[in-house]
Amino acid sequence: MIMKEYSDEELLMLSGIHHFAFCKRRWALVHLENQWADNVKTVEGNILHEHCHDTDFTESRGDLLIVRGLYFSSYKLGVTGQCDVVEFTRRNDGKGAVLFGREGTWDICPVEYKKGRPISGLTDISQLCGQALCLEEMFGCRIEYGYLYYGEPRKRQKVIFTDELRTQVKDMLKEMHEYYKRGYTPKVKTTPKCKSCSLKDICLPKLCKNISVAAYYSKNLGADEK
Repeated sequence: MIMKEYSDEELLMLSGIHHFAFCKRRWALVHLENQWADNVKTVEGNILHEHCHDTDFTESRGDLLIVRGLYFSSYKLGVTGQCDVVEFTRRNDGKGAVLFGREGTWDICPVEYKKGRPISGLTDISQLCGQALCLEEMFGCRIEYGYLYYGEPRKRQKVIFTDELRTQVKDMLKEMHEYYKRGYTPKVKTTPKCKSCSLKDICLPKLCKNISVAAYYSKNLGADEK
C-alpha cells in the first residue's frame, strides 16, 4: 500500500509542470494568482486537447487498447490530471499491469499531444514523464517510455524515462509544492522566450529587476545634476 504524502486538497495539476519548466513565474501566475491570457498558440492548443480528452473514446485493435482522457492522481507526488492518450499493449509473459475487466497483462505507454514543433529542454518531456510516474503508481508497474506527438510535423517523438529524468521531474514537483505552500511568486530574469509568452503583459518581467538606490539616482537624477 502506497503511503499518502499529500491530501486531496494539496494535489496540484500535473499539467502545471509544463509551465514550471518553461518559467517558474509563469506557473505561479497561473496556479497561485489565477492569472491567464490567451494568444493564438494557447487557443490552438486548447482546441487540440479538447479532442484528445474525449473520455468516451476507447478503441481496441487486437492486442492494442487506446484510451483518451484517462484521469490520474498521485498522492505520493501530490499531483492530479488527465492524459491525452494512453496506449495499452497486451503482453504474453505475465508481466506488466493488470486492467480491470481485461484479460492478461499490459504494457502502458502515455502519449501527450502538442500543437507545434519539438522543443529542447524539459518543458514537454517533464509533463509526459510525470504522467508515467503517476500511471506507475496507479497500476503498480514500470513504464519505460512514452511519446510526444507534435501537430506541425505530425510525428511522434519517443521519450525514454531515464532515472535522471525521473529525478528531475520529482524535484520540480517538490519545488512546486514548496512555492504553493508559501504562496510565493518568484521573480525571473527577462529572456527571449518572454516575447512569446501569453502572460508577458501580466507578468511585466522588467519590473522584477532589483535596482540599487545608487543606480536609481544615477538613472533618474543624473541628468538633472549636470
